[in-house]
Amino acid sequence: MLQLTKPLILASNSPRRQQLLRDAGFEFSVRVKDTDEDFPSTMPPSEVPAFLAQKKAEAFRQDLDNQIILTADTIVVVDNEILNKPKDASEASMMLKKLSGRQHQVITGVCVMTKESTETFIDIANVFFRELTKQEIEYYIQTCKPFDKAGSYGVQDFIGMVGIPRMEGSYFTVMGLPVHRVYDALKPYFTIET
Repeated sequence: MLQLTKPLILASNSPRRQQLLRDAGFEFSVRVKDTDEDFPSTMPPSEVPAFLAQKKAEAFRQDLDNQIILTADTIVVVDNEILNKPKDASEASMMLKKLSGRQHQVITGVCVMTKESTETFIDIANVFFRELTKQEIEYYIQTCKPFDKAGSYGVQDFIGMVGIPRMEGSYFTVMGLPVHRVYDALKPYFTIET
């Protein structure tokens, strides 16, 4: 078990992030504050996830006492365009057609904040999709309803299993939490008990 010296708060409703953090051996509570996810239109896509992760953490700053706040934000980028969460099935279909047969980037930004310090970082994975048929895309949208996912897909879902022959980088970054980097960032705050 990883024994934390301060209580850890994961500021994310994402069941995937919660599962990954749990599987990595961390005990934590979940608290979320509504934060607008606007960012400057001139900001390079690679800077957006860390900017948004820090924005989510800043919402907790005045309540911070002895806790660690962990926030994250994930984007999908193709042709320097950010694909956010789709509004509906037709937007999801459009995004998946754009990703079909191509490489894109998934960038997850993370912020670890305590009263004393703030650390933000990003982790990037290059993801390769094979050509997806119209039927595969429609089936995926109907069965998995990927409306809460950047780029309209989850790597752990049907479309990821059958459509992604390879990737460069961490699978967990694509899922929404680069666990290896989070582990390193939290190292000053825990001991490993055997």
